[in-house]
Amino acid sequence: MNTKEKRLGTKAQIRAIKNRERHIATVIFLVFILLIVIFSSYFTYNFLNQPQNQTTNPASNPESPQPKAAIVDQLSLTFPNQTFMQTATNTLKQAGYTVDYYPGEKVTVEFYRNLPTHDYKLIILRVHSALSPYESYVSLFTSEPYDKTRYTYEQLTDRLFIGSYSEEDRKKGIFYFGIPPAFVKNSMNGKFDNTSIIMMGCNGLTYDCLAKAFIEKRAKVYISWSDSISASHTDTGTTQLLKHLITEKQTIEQAVENTMKEVGPDPAYNSLLIYYPVEAGEQTIENIKR
Repeated sequence: MNTKEKRLGTKAQIRAIKNRERHIATVIFLVFILLIVIFSSYFTYNFLNQPQNQTTNPASNPESPQPKAAIVDQLSLTFPNQTFMQTATNTLKQAGYTVDYYPGEKVTVEFYRNLPTHDYKLIILRVHSALSPYESYVSLFTSEPYDKTRYTYEQLTDRLFIGSYSEEDRKKGIFYFGIPPAFVKNSMNGKFDNTSIIMMGCNGLTYDCLAKAFIEKRAKVYISWSDSISASHTDTGTTQLLKHLITEKQTIEQAVENTMKEVGPDPAYNSLLIYYPVEAGEQTIENIKR
C-alpha cells in the first residue's frame, strides 16, 4: 500500500516536471516570437519614415558626393551642335559630375516647373530666349506649342510668355509657351540647391529680372549674355567658360573675363558675357556647390 502510493507520487512528480518544462519552453518560444515582432516593427517603421532626400538628394547624403549637372538643349531642334554637347559633357564628367541631357522635345512647361526638384548643382540652358515686347524682362522658350486651353491660370496671371522664334513664324501663327521670371518665382516647384545657372540664350542679362528670379529660388549665380547672341558664338563661349570654371577651377569673375578675352563679344550683336549677382564673382563653382 505504501509502495503503491510512493510510486504514484513519483509519476505525478515526473508529470509535473514535464508540464513545467513544456510551459517554460512555450514561454521561451512566445518571448522569442515577440522579440522578432518588436524588432521587425522597429526596422519597418524606420525604413518607411526615412526622409525622401536621403535617396534623391546627393548633396545631403555623405555617401553619394557626386554632384549632378543638367544640359537643357532646347536648341537641338533648330541649331543642333553635337560637338558642343560632347565637349561639355566630357568636361563635366571628368570633373566628377553625373550629367543629364534633355533634348529639345523634352523642354516643356512641366519640365521647367519641376527643374528645381532634381538637385542639380549646375544647369546649362542652351535655349531660345526672347525679350518681352511690353515689359523689361526675358523669357526662356519651351518647345511646347501654344494652346489657349492649357495652363489657363498661369496664362491669366502672366506666368507664361507666348512667343515665336521669328517674324516669319509669327505670321504663320506658330507660337510656343515661354518661361518668364514670374513663372520661375511662383510656379516652379521646390528650391534650387546652391545651383549655378549658365543661360546661353539671347538677352539673358539685358535685364536682371530673370537672374533675380533664379537667385530667389536659391540659385547662387546666373551667367548669361548682355544682348542677342548667335548659336555658334554662345557654343564657343560656353565651351571656354566651362573649361575655366570646371577644369581650371577659376573664380566666376576670372572665368568670365578669360572667356571674353578668348572669344570676344558676339561679332553681329556685340553681346558680352556677364554674371549676376556681382558678389558671386569671387566664388568658384566648387565653393558654390557645397
